[in-house]
Amino acid sequence: MSKRKTADTGPVAGAGAGPGAKIGSETGSGADAMSDAAETSLVWATMVRVYLAESDHELKPLLKCLHDELRVCGVTVMRGVAGFGASGVVHSARLVDLSTDLPLVLEFFDRPDRARAAIERIKEFVEPGHVVSWSVNVELKP
Repeated sequence: MSKRKTADTGPVAGAGAGPGAKIGSETGSGADAMSDAAETSLVWATMVRVYLAESDHELKPLLKCLHDELRVCGVTVMRGVAGFGASGVVHSARLVDLSTDLPLVLEFFDRPDRARAAIERIKEFVEPGHVVSWSVNVELKP
């Protein structure tokens, strides 16, 4: 069995350089961070999840902010087949109707400092309690 290298310290080096930027890529300063990232298999990042509904009409402006202004590493938007929120009203997709109020989940990850800045910035797009975040390890190619 082969052993994998792991790192238990340090943020994601150079993450958030722009849309499509790769974790571990360098954006200008801190060449040492790049060499450190090249020697490790895991780096710390923050995963952010935002809960929306199709009827909120905030998805396009939120994506524009994350892409053009904040330049996070990447964003994935998932459309739920069913869900409910604080109101308790269940929204679901059925074959007989095409619901336009299905739940949406937007996710992205970046260096912890950049993710925290993004969370602060996107508060104007999202209701309180609809953003969650947690620390993750991102596996890099050795």
